[in-house]
Amino acid sequence: MRNYENYALGKWIKGDGEGIPLFNAINGEQIGTAGSKGLDFSDMMDYARKTGGPALRKMTFQERGLMLKKLALYLHSIKKKFYPISFLTGATKVDSWIDIEGGIGNLFTNASLRRQFPDLPYHVEGSAAPLSKNGTFIGHHIMVPKQGVAIHINAFNFPIWGMLEKIAVNLMAGVPAIVKPATITSYLTEVMVREIIDSGILPEGSIQLICGSARGILDDVTSEDIVTFTGSASTGQILKSHPKLIEEAVPFNMEADSLNCSVLGEDAIPGTAEFDLFIKEVQREMTVKAGQKCTAVRRIIVPEKLVEDVQIELGKRLSKTIIGDPTVEGVRMGSLAGKEQLTEVTEKVKQLEQSQDIVFGSLEKFKVVGADKNKGSFISPILFLNNDPFNKVDCHNIEAFGPVSTILPYKTIDEAIKLARMGKGSLVCSIITNDMKIAEEFVVGAASMHGRILVLNEACSKESTGHGSPMPLLTHGGPGRAGGGEEMGGIRGIKHYLQRTAIQGHPTTITNLTKQYQVGAEQNTEGPHTFRKHFEEIEIGDTVITDKHTVTLDDIENFAELSGDKFYAHMDENSLDGTIFTERVAHGYFIMSKAAGLFVDPPKGPVLLNYGIDECRFTKPVYPGMTVGVRFTAKEKISQEKRDEEDIAKGIVKFLVDVYDDEGETVMLATILTMIRKLDQS
Repeated sequence: MRNYENYALGKWIKGDGEGIPLFNAINGEQIGTAGSKGLDFSDMMDYARKTGGPALRKMTFQERGLMLKKLALYLHSIKKKFYPISFLTGATKVDSWIDIEGGIGNLFTNASLRRQFPDLPYHVEGSAAPLSKNGTFIGHHIMVPKQGVAIHINAFNFPIWGMLEKIAVNLMAGVPAIVKPATITSYLTEVMVREIIDSGILPEGSIQLICGSARGILDDVTSEDIVTFTGSASTGQILKSHPKLIEEAVPFNMEADSLNCSVLGEDAIPGTAEFDLFIKEVQREMTVKAGQKCTAVRRIIVPEKLVEDVQIELGKRLSKTIIGDPTVEGVRMGSLAGKEQLTEVTEKVKQLEQSQDIVFGSLEKFKVVGADKNKGSFISPILFLNNDPFNKVDCHNIEAFGPVSTILPYKTIDEAIKLARMGKGSLVCSIITNDMKIAEEFVVGAASMHGRILVLNEACSKESTGHGSPMPLLTHGGPGRAGGGEEMGGIRGIKHYLQRTAIQGHPTTITNLTKQYQVGAEQNTEGPHTFRKHFEEIEIGDTVITDKHTVTLDDIENFAELSGDKFYAHMDENSLDGTIFTERVAHGYFIMSKAAGLFVDPPKGPVLLNYGIDECRFTKPVYPGMTVGVRFTAKEKISQEKRDEEDIAKGIVKFLVDVYDDEGETVMLATILTMIRKLDQS
C-alpha cells in the first residue's frame, strides 16, 4: 500500500496520522491511504499568492499559452502511464480515454486561445469608448489577472479531466491553483500532478494538491481568490453559503450534477436513422463511466406512441452491455468508483422504485465478468418507466448517480418542453430530430433551463461529440439545480479569473496603457517607413503619412471592369434618385486598394506578407475629384513562436489604415494584419 501525498509549499508532504483508506473499485482491496492532517491551508494559499501568482503574471498570454501547449505535449507523450491506474477507479478504456486524453485535450485547446489575446500579461477588451466631443477623453476596458488563488474542489468521477479542464483556464489567465480532488479517486490525480511537477514546465507555486480532507480550506479566502466546485447540488449549496465567501464577495463557480434529459422527436420513428441514433446515444450515456457523469441522461423523454418501441430497443442494447473488470476483453462497463457510491446509488434506485417501475436491470441479478461483484462496486444498468411523469415527480427530483435512467412519455412538443424544464435546471439536454420546426420550438422553449442543448440527427451524427461531452470552447454549466455557474467556454472561461477595470484618459495615455494605438493619440512620423523596420524596431504609434491621390471617373470605370463590380451607384448616375449619393461614387474596395498602393513600400524588406483585414469601414462617400491620403499607424504587436528551427522568427503587427479626404475627414478605416521578420532570428 502507498501513502498518497499532498503537494504543498513546493514539496511533497504525507499527511500526519493514518489517513483515509483508498480502495480498488474492482476487487475492493485497499491500495493506499490519503491524508492532509498537518497541512496549513492558509500557508498554501499565501504561498500560491506570493510565489506562483507573481511568476504567472509576469508572463504574457502568448507565453502562458505556449506553456500550456508544452505541458499538453509532455503529458500526451506519457499518457499510457495513467491508464492502469485509471482502471482501479472502475473506468473502462473508453472511460479512461475521456478522462485522460480528454483532459489533455483541454490543455491544447486553451493553449490555442492565446491567439485571441494581446501579447501582454493582461487583456485589452473591446474597443475604446468616446467620452468627449473633440476626442481628447476616451475610455477603455482592461482585464488583469486576479492576485489571488483558484481553489478547485473537484468530483470523484473524472480525477484527471476535472483537474485539467480547470487549471488550463486559470493558468492561461495567470492565476495559480490549489486542487482538491475527491479523496476516493485522488490517487489518480496525484500521479498526474507528480508528472506535472517533475516536468518543470510550470512555475513553482502554480499548482498545489490536497489529496486528503480539505475541511476548513475556505476559512482563509480573500476577495481576489476564486472558488470552483464540481459535485452534488446539496454539497455545493453548503459551500456556496460559507460566511467567508459572502463576507469577501469571493466568486464561486458551481457545476452540479443535474437531471439531464434526452428527447426523441415525434418524427424519429422506428426505421429512421434518428430513432437508431437516439437508442445508441441514450445507451451510451447510461453506461459510459457507469453513469457517473454530471452530464449523463437521467430522463428519457419519448412520444407516448413510441414508448414501447424505445423500451424494447433500449433494453436490447443494454442487455449487450458486458459488466466487469475493465482490463478484461469485451467488458464495456466497469464499476462505480467505490462502495460509498454503490450504497448511495442503491438507495436512490429504491426511492425511485416507489413511484415508477423497473423495466430493465436489477440491483441483485446481474453478471460480472472477471471480478467478484460482491467485492467490487458493481451495479447493473437500471431502466425505469414512469407512466405519469407530471404527477409522479420523483424522477425530476432524485438523481441516482450511476447507470440509471427513466423513460417519460409525452403527447406534444409542449409537454416535452415542460418535462425537460421540470428538472429545475440542467447542464445539458439533447433532442434527436430531423424536423427543424420541432428542433426550433424545443430549443427556444427549453434553453433558459439548460446550459447546453445538442440537436442530433443523421446529418451531424458522424462528427457529433455526443450528448455528454462538454467542449472547451463552449460553456459548461447550467442554471438552477445545475449550479448557476459556467466553466470553460473559450475566452469567456479565462475572463472568470480576470478583473475587468474601466480606464479613462487622453488617447495617448490609453495607448500607453493598452499597448494598442487609440485614434487621437500622438503619432511618430519620424524615421524610416515602417516597412523598413523589423518587428522589434516598430513602436506603437509609428506612422507613415502617405502621398495623396485624386480620384477620377476613369478610376471608377477601370476598377469596375477589373473587379466586375458594376453596381448602379458606381456606374449609372441616372439611378441615384432616392439614394444617399449625389453622383457616381467610388467603390469602397477601390479606396482600400488605392490606400494599399499609397502606404506600401515596394522593395523587399522585413515585411513578409499581409494576410488579413479587420474592421474595415467605409464612413464617407468618395466622389470623382476628391483627393485622399492615408495615415498608416502601427496599432498593435503580437510576437509569434517559431514552429521549428527552420522557421523564420517573426511577429504580427496590426496597422490602422485611416484614409482621409481633402477636408481631413476620415472616409475609410481598417486594420490590416502584417507578418514582419524579427531582427533576432534565434
